[in-house]
Order: sequence, then C-alpha cells, then structure tokens
Amino acid sequence: MISRIDLRGDALPEGGALRDLLPRADFDVEAALEKVRPLCEDVHHRGDAALIDFAKRFDGVTLDQVKIPARALTDALAALDPAVRAALEESIRRARLVHRAQRRTTHTTQVVPGGTVTEKWVPVERVGLYAPGGRSVYPSSVVMNVVPAQEAGVASIALASPPQAEFDGLPHPTILAACALLGVDEVYAVGGAQAVAMFAYGTESCPPANMVTGPGNIWVAAAKRYFTGRIGIDTEAGPTEIAVLADDTADPVHLASDLISQAEHDPLAAAVLVTDSAALADAVAEELKPQVAATKHVEDRVVPALTGRQSAIVLVDGIEEGLRVVDAYGAEHLEIQTADAAAVADRVKNAGAVFVGPWAPVSLGDYCAGSNHVLPTGGCACHSSGLSVQSFLRGIHIVDYTREALAEVAHHVVTLAEAEDLPAHGAAIKARFGWKVPQSK
Repeated sequence: MISRIDLRGDALPEGGALRDLLPRADFDVEAALEKVRPLCEDVHHRGDAALIDFAKRFDGVTLDQVKIPARALTDALAALDPAVRAALEESIRRARLVHRAQRRTTHTTQVVPGGTVTEKWVPVERVGLYAPGGRSVYPSSVVMNVVPAQEAGVASIALASPPQAEFDGLPHPTILAACALLGVDEVYAVGGAQAVAMFAYGTESCPPANMVTGPGNIWVAAAKRYFTGRIGIDTEAGPTEIAVLADDTADPVHLASDLISQAEHDPLAAAVLVTDSAALADAVAEELKPQVAATKHVEDRVVPALTGRQSAIVLVDGIEEGLRVVDAYGAEHLEIQTADAAAVADRVKNAGAVFVGPWAPVSLGDYCAGSNHVLPTGGCACHSSGLSVQSFLRGIHIVDYTREALAEVAHHVVTLAEAEDLPAHGAAIKARFGWKVPQSK
C-alpha cells in the first residue's frame, strides 16, 4: 500500500541531492497561474457580478449577493450542535492563550546619547481570510486564521468560504457558526481563486484587503502567487504533509493511525515514515491494511494518498540519519516518536510544527493544542513559519536623532554615501551643517 525508500548503507547526500530522494506530491502552481489569471481579472473588471457568475459555474448555486446577512450567522450558531460548539470554544480558548503570548511590544534602543531607534509593531489594517469548503468543512481553519489576526489587533477582518448548494448558497453552517463565535460578521459566499481576487481588488460589496491568509487548493495558491506584491499572503499552501521519525520504541498502531489521519485530507496528501527499524516499518505497513479498511474516504482520498509518489516509508541507518532526512524534507507536521523524543525534537531544524512523543499526535495540533495548524508545506519549512500573530504585524523603525547626535556621525554618513557614488545622500547631511561636515572629536 505504501512504497519504501531504503537509504541505509551509503552516506546520505547533502542538501538538494537528499531532498530529491524524498517523496513529494506534484503541485504545479505555475501551470495553475495561467488558468486563474483571466478569472482574477474578470473579478477586477466586473466585481460582484463576476463572483455571482463563478458561484453558478463552479459551485452550482445561484446567488443574489455574495455577502452573507448577519442573521445567517446568528441562525447558524443557534443551530450548532452543543458538543461542536463546546469543542470550538475550547479550541478558541487554547489558541488565544498561545497567540496572545506572541504579541510584541514597542522597544526603544538608545544608539548614542540623543539618538534612538524605536521599533513599533503595527497590525495590518484589513485582512481577508479564506476557509476551504471543498472535500471537507474546516471550522478549525476559521479559528486558526481569525485568532492570531484578532490578537495582533487587526481592525477589519473579513472571511470568505465557498457557497454550498445543499445550504441554499451559503457557506457550510459550521463555518458560519465559527465566525459568529469569534465575532467575525463580514463573511462572503465566495470560493477558490475568485475569493483571493475579491480581497485583492475589492468589489462593490467587499473593500480590498491588505493581506490574504488561509489554506486552499491549487487555485487558491495560484491566486495568492498572482497577487503577491499587491497584497500580503501567508503562504502558497500545498497538499498537507505528515512526517514521522520513529524508532523501535514506537507503537505501529499509533503510527499507522497518524499516517491515515493526514491521508484522509486529500489524494495528494503526503504521509512519510522515517525509521531505523525494519521491523517497525513492516509492522506499520501491515497495520495500515486493517485501519484503512475500517476508515472513511478510502477510495477517493486515503488509498490514493498512501499509494501516491508523495508517501513512503524511508529506512535509515539510525536516528542521526533520520534527523538529516526529516530536516531535508521540512515537513508541515513532524512527529517524533523515539526514545528521548523531547531531546530529539529539540534538534529538529526544519518543520512547520513538531509533535513530541506518543501523546501529541498531529490531530491534537489540528484542533486543540493551542498551536496554529496553518503551516508551511512543500519543504518551505526550511525558510518559512506557520501563521502567527507576527504574520499580521509590521515592524516600523522610528529614528529620532538630535543635532548633536547627527553631527557625531555625519562624516561617516557622507563617506559611505560617496563610496556608493550617491553624493546627494551626503549633501543632505552637509546641508544641515552649512555644507561643512563637523569632524569627529
């Protein structure tokens, strides 16, 4: 059901050569970009009318408007299963605890007497958040996007989610209920690339946003790439990934269930086990069979994901080699299930989030750990972080120098300006001192 890659015996290659040996899904954002370009420009020129046309074309619904009336949000919350409401409220509570601690404060550094640089953190003014609604409904993604934006102090938050034919053109009611719980009252029944275009350009009903965040399919990722520079984005999210680094102390039942838990997202989802134990590899491969047979979404998601080129069991000589492999892979989610798992986890360099030991599965992070589940995919964990309060803040430096403080360093500024052949830069300094630069004492 799942392929094997045997990296034992020979020295592991370095850098990109090692990455090339590891499984990864095909995810061609550049090819998708050409297909979303005309769609995005149609939204630019026709606004809400284009969004309504796309809802009929892609979602099979006829809309009068794309903005959701406030009553639909309150009705969805009132009808929400009490157990689901309690779970969402606990997820929100824990996420707030973690994200509130991420807030940065203004800090002033005195560089010299009379010369200071203050770093002030200012939230993005308006963000558009995307909550997918294709194969599954993700109210948890509403929580993971809204909470850090709110804790950052973003004043204007809007959310888009695809309209659903079975709910009379509204987004899924659990999405609407989650918005109501979080106090987000600006919600749009718009999906895919057109939602990103709506936030980027603005329409009659939706003012433009400064930033768009949230996971989505390849069309959403392509639209984010198209608008990069016009708006800020979190990441071009690709198919979800789990990697597990395990030794012979791990429970194969746990490992099989964790691999399946990510495989059920999407047929392109990646499930990778890295281990130095051939016996564990055999046991996990065997355990997958009954667990897959007993789960849901078998033929359309789980089996294609586990048998696809993006999933594999990778055999290595030892945990040291395993660490090199998982760092080269840079997983969205990385579980460490080894002896002394905390010490091994502490040495990981590249991962979106690390889950330590048998009692911290990825599913916990998806919902109720308090951590954020919007994480870098496709190996981007080697240079990018998951969504956080920092994602919605901008650092602004405020430079405040007295005449005396400028005079002390003026000759250095002029020297560097002339070294870069930018004499007007130096002249801007000289003008303040009668065209004569004071000499340092």
